[in-house]
Amino acid sequence: MIARVPVRTASLIGVPTDVGASARGASMGPEALRVAGIREAILHRGMQVIDRGNLSGPANPCGLRNGGYRHLQEVIEWNRSLHDAVLAELASNRLPIVLGGDHSIGIGSISAVARHCRERGRKLRVLWLDAHADFNTAAISPSGNLHGMPVACLCGFGPPELVAIGGGMPAIRPEWLRLVGVRSVDAEEARFVHEQGLEVFDMRCIDEIGMRETMSQALAGIDGQTHLHVSFDVDFLDPQIAPGVGTTVMGGPSWREAQLCMEMIADTGQLGSLDIVELNPALDVRNQTAAFAVELIESLLGKATLVRRRAMGRRHARGPAKSPELSRVQRIDHPDAGLFEVGPVAGCHFQPMDEGRGSHHAVLDRL
Repeated sequence: MIARVPVRTASLIGVPTDVGASARGASMGPEALRVAGIREAILHRGMQVIDRGNLSGPANPCGLRNGGYRHLQEVIEWNRSLHDAVLAELASNRLPIVLGGDHSIGIGSISAVARHCRERGRKLRVLWLDAHADFNTAAISPSGNLHGMPVACLCGFGPPELVAIGGGMPAIRPEWLRLVGVRSVDAEEARFVHEQGLEVFDMRCIDEIGMRETMSQALAGIDGQTHLHVSFDVDFLDPQIAPGVGTTVMGGPSWREAQLCMEMIADTGQLGSLDIVELNPALDVRNQTAAFAVELIESLLGKATLVRRRAMGRRHARGPAKSPELSRVQRIDHPDAGLFEVGPVAGCHFQPMDEGRGSHHAVLDRL
């Protein structure tokens, strides 16, 4: 008798708010993703889908900075609601997919995931796919916008009402984080990132070693006891292919680099929760950014061109064996790159610099 594999269920949770952002419009993100077919895309992956609709919360007061923050109370209320919603889905063994909304909502979702992992004795890995480090605090933030502070809050540096949402203080440890695609970091923020020892794969790193090696390092150590949370800020992508965000930064991952990133995450088989944030339909072109985001989510959930098998720790399409000569090199997944030998790269930390692939590009200091 053949055992039936249980069908996994994803839950869509809309969080229509932009109270943590500098520009209005991310509050329309959940509906743009629905219009782009996110439910249908998940169903095509053989999963069941429950759309929980949108959470309710305070409107954007468009206020000024107060005590170091803009709209702190509103951000607290939205994150408390999201924390409870995500925790309930995890408790029911479902895959919560959060449709944002600005990136300040990552505090509530990841606090819930961290709480779930603590209660079940599971390890947690957080992949933060973003053009920004989001590690500002009230003392160093130029704007006071809380969408630039969620990573700091999760690591214990922020207002107590946000830091303690999930019961643990801090919600996560810096060593559980991997930041990928970063290319815009404020000077004081860069120093703080370095002091706290965050593992960051900025765009220079991706340029130098390629997306495949970047993701291999970012995903290293994940096993069957690891809950993998992906927090996908759409400004992670290059604005030439994803213009519908409020904080575009040139020089991001290409279409193919982004697809490879998602495919390698899917290969782990450990995706447990997902945020999709900062999509701003008011700045998009015919909803193309939402459509591309949905396509990437399909890859994240396992869509592939060919049936693939594992070989020597990597996944390859079935086909003839490679020649011994080719086994000595690795291909850097970049349109301007050829075949190069790639060595291991040590921990990556920031030093601020004003040149490179983005206007606020960060140079890696390899220790």
